[in-house]
Amino acid sequence: MKPMSFDKIAFVATEMPESQAALARLTAQYGAASPDEADVIVALGGDGLMLQTLHEHLNKRIPIYGMNRGSVGFLMNEYRDDNLKERLAAAERATIHPLRMRATLADGSRQEALAINEVSLLRETYQAAKIRISIDGKTRMEELICDGVLVATPAGSTAYNLSAQGPIVPIDAALLALTPISAFRPRRWRGALLSHRAKVRFDILESEKRPVSAVADHTEFRRVRDVEVEEDSSIDLFMLFDPDHGLEERIITEQFLY
Repeated sequence: MKPMSFDKIAFVATEMPESQAALARLTAQYGAASPDEADVIVALGGDGLMLQTLHEHLNKRIPIYGMNRGSVGFLMNEYRDDNLKERLAAAERATIHPLRMRATLADGSRQEALAINEVSLLRETYQAAKIRISIDGKTRMEELICDGVLVATPAGSTAYNLSAQGPIVPIDAALLALTPISAFRPRRWRGALLSHRAKVRFDILESEKRPVSAVADHTEFRRVRDVEVEEDSSIDLFMLFDPDHGLEERIITEQFLY
């Protein structure tokens, strides 16, 4: 990765009025480099924009610094338009790796997608899904009857995973969260914590009668027959956070909210 020098800043923003107003102020003050030439990309919006920006620049190894102009902002820093270069120079860097999803569809085709937050399997109809779960080639659950199931990264553990009652995972824990979504049988199963090296396979049982879709962040494939998920450690993604407000601190703080 290039040295932490931030002379050239690229800005991206959502279409929301707050984001566009911030974009106008910041580009007038700091200029605007293209993402291909920039030392850093500053994203103005919410967590959705941060994920979109990370996806769009997956292989460029460029740090992304978000400022919250959206509604959630867990992955974003507080918005201020002053001293931006000083904030960037002082920022802490979090390195994350995405999940790679490989899915076989009902027609036999194979599809792939990357997920920064989670890969989720979701029932498509009124009938519950039936899913077999294997880890590293060994069947761990013959049949999970559920609305769905997901695999989340540490960065994504506070998103859909947390809403599904999954565990919050520290950013440096080298773990993945495997979490059921509204499990009917076995009713008391709450999921598992897996090594980040684990290879997870889901086989859809009765896939014609009980169709299931697979979603990697915002990429969806419908009527899947099986899905494999593993971390892609060859891809490094860099997010920048203000000191004392880094992703690790946010994840710890989230666990003490009630």
